Amino acid sequence: MNIEIAIKNACEELNKNKIGSALLDSELLLSKVIKKDRKFILLNPNKKLDQSDQDSFKDLIIERSKGKPLAYLTGIKSFWNNDFKINEKILIPRPDTEIIIEQVLNIYKNKRNVSFLDIGIGSGCIALSILKEKKSFLATGVDLSQDCIKICRYNAIKLGVANRIKLLKSDVDNLFFHKYDLIVSNPPYIKKFDLRKLDKCVKDYEPRLALDGGLEGLSVIRKVIKKSSELIKTHGKLILEIGYDQKVPVKKMLNDNNFYINKIVKDLAKNDRCIISTKI
Repeated sequence: MNIEIAIKNACEELNKNKIGSALLDSELLLSKVIKKDRKFILLNPNKKLDQSDQDSFKDLIIERSKGKPLAYLTGIKSFWNNDFKINEKILIPRPDTEIIIEQVLNIYKNKRNVSFLDIGIGSGCIALSILKEKKSFLATGVDLSQDCIKICRYNAIKLGVANRIKLLKSDVDNLFFHKYDLIVSNPPYIKKFDLRKLDKCVKDYEPRLALDGGLEGLSVIRKVIKKSSELIKTHGKLILEIGYDQKVPVKKMLNDNNFYINKIVKDLAKNDRCIISTKI
């Protein structure tokens, strides 16, 4: 079997199971199997595949047809300007979260030597993207998951910023003393009883710890805001990703903890997605 036929068969299987972007997914999964880039796939449709590669590709297509996210099958997710290694114990980075990077770069475009904290570091996509862009910044990342810390450390080394980030497996409540110029976080904010309403590819595969925000979706956000009020310098910024319907309660929490609301940024779907505040 050659590349063209393998891709054709894979697309038919994915389309039958109502998987979007069947052609792109098939090309990327075959690229992983034969360890060539997608360009090679496109330019060499007649290249024969050995039986081992055919079997491996078929296995990946079966997993994808069941709804397993492409990023978990390839082990890679692109975010901002870089590729991040991930696995099934790590939340898949979303394009909406890039709003945080945009806002940080805009707010601190003329600032140097900024020390910041990322609460819930995950793959490191937020903190490492900022460090890659801002060569004088220093970061601390905390996460409850040792798997996240391990993957983030790998990504930090790969991106050449490992010497500027300190990683801690810890609850944010255990942090004391240090005062940061900036705190960023994409905390879990899905309501517990809404988890079952999520797309199958999310609810069946992504880590619950990174999604479950408690009964109202606000339990982790509440903790992040309260602790940030202790850890952030006066006039320092707190930048949070929030759920589309959480603007009002989150603004109240921030005000109650001595934060001034600078602005709320909408995502591409025009939903409230990011809230920027200043400690007063």
